Amino acid sequence: MQAPERNVQHLLDVTGKVAIVTGAAGWLGSAMSRALAEAGARLVVTSRDAAQAEAFAASLPGSGHLGLAFSQGDTDRIPAFVAAVVEGMGTIDILVNNAYGGPPADIDSATADDFDQAYHVGVTAYFVLARDIALHMRERGVGGSIINIGSMYGVVASYPEAYAGLGINSPPNYHGLKGGLVHLTRHLAVYWARDNIRVNCISPGPFPKMPAIDEAHPGFIKRLEEKVPLGRMGRPEELKGVVLLLASEAGSYITGQNILVDGGWTAW
Repeated sequence: MQAPERNVQHLLDVTGKVAIVTGAAGWLGSAMSRALAEAGARLVVTSRDAAQAEAFAASLPGSGHLGLAFSQGDTDRIPAFVAAVVEGMGTIDILVNNAYGGPPADIDSATADDFDQAYHVGVTAYFVLARDIALHMRERGVGGSIINIGSMYGVVASYPEAYAGLGINSPPNYHGLKGGLVHLTRHLAVYWARDNIRVNCISPGPFPKMPAIDEAHPGFIKRLEEKVPLGRMGRPEELKGVVLLLASEAGSYITGQNILVDGGWTAW
């Protein structure tokens, strides 16, 4: 007999779930964190600065949130970090792999070290953290959701003319690692599906921190807007729906996917 159909409020409800969001206090991480908290989850939010993490956790709606200092590139600390979260929160149901801090290398002067740093933080650390949390989820036997934060620049190249003469660039190491992360997501998804662990990627398009970017680089935003079918930049709140979809039972049949939230940029 088929189970009764659940309503959309039930499907999107993550009450009782524990979610980790790395780099949570940032421009996009903060909106995604609020989405999960607003839907009932208890959050573990991280920042490299302990005080910032704690303050951000205290600002979230709901209760029972935890702010922890955590530098994702310090991969040797990941097992202890996961163990501390499990001890403090009892479980981990959702991971949003969001933190990133690679160098903004220029294509004409990028070094091997620039690539090594970027890949270590944005691919290697994403894998190690996801893997250790997946092992916990497997041991619990109830599955979970892992969401990697990619970029439209992991799918398409940038327009060189959008950056020309403005003192801002589109780093080759960033493009390379985000493309790798998108494919790593697919690989992990098929291996962990047997444990009911879903692995997906969200790839934001142009979500510059406004108005700071436009003030620092006048004319840059207008150049980007000309490349977007919707004709404007993204707002952080426009990631809230997709992160909740993938974290909740509303997305229970979605795995191995890269969802672009880019105003139509990659549709050209």
